[in-house]
Amino acid sequence: MTPTLTPGAASTAALVLDLAGTFAFALNGALTAVRAARLDIVGVVTLGMITALGGGILRDILLGALPPATFSDWRYLLVATAGGLIAFALSRQLDRITLSITVFDALGLGLFAVTGAARALDLGAGAGQAVLLGGITAVGGGTLRDVLVRRIPSVLSSELYAVPALLGALVVVVADRLGSTAVAWSLAGAALAFTVRMLGVGFRINAPTPPGWRGAPDD
Repeated sequence: MTPTLTPGAASTAALVLDLAGTFAFALNGALTAVRAARLDIVGVVTLGMITALGGGILRDILLGALPPATFSDWRYLLVATAGGLIAFALSRQLDRITLSITVFDALGLGLFAVTGAARALDLGAGAGQAVLLGGITAVGGGTLRDVLVRRIPSVLSSELYAVPALLGALVVVVADRLGSTAVAWSLAGAALAFTVRMLGVGFRINAPTPPGWRGAPDD
C-alpha cells in the first residue's frame, strides 16, 4: 500500500522538492553564466538566482499568491544564492562534466514541474490550469536565463523542453484527481520529466515542426 502523507508531511515534502529544484536550477544558471557569458561573481550568482527563482515568482503572480514564496520564505533566496556560489567556486571541476549544465537543467525542470502543479492545485486551480502552471514554473527561469545571455530560449528551440515539464505536471494532477497525495507521485512525475528531457537531448528528439520546414528560419 502506498503511504499517504499527512497535510504537514506533504507540505514538508513539497518544500524539500521545491528547494531541490531551486538548487539545481541555480547551479544550471550559474554554470551557464560561467560557460556561455564569462560573467564575474556578481553576474554568475545573479543569473543563478534568476534561473532558480524566476519560474516560481511568475507562477505565484499568475495565481495571485502574493508576495511570492521566494520573498516570504528566506530559504529560497539562501538556497539559490548557495547554488550560485557553489557553481562559481567549482566551475572548473563541474565544467569537466560535459553534460553538467543539461543535467542540472533537467533536474530543475522535473522538480519544478511537479511542485508548480501541486502549488497550483493547493491554491484552487483546475486540472488544466495546474498542468500549465507546472510547465510555466519549470520553464520560466530557464527562459529568463536564455534571454539574459542573448540566446533563443530553450523552450522555443531545444530538444523536448516544455513537453517533459507538462508530462511531469500531468502526473501530479492525475494523481490528485484520483485522490492520492503520496509523495511518490511527485517523484514519479519529476523522474518522468527528467528522463524525457535527457532522452530528447541524447537522441536529439524535437517537438514537431511545421510541414516542409527543414532548417533555420532564415534558410
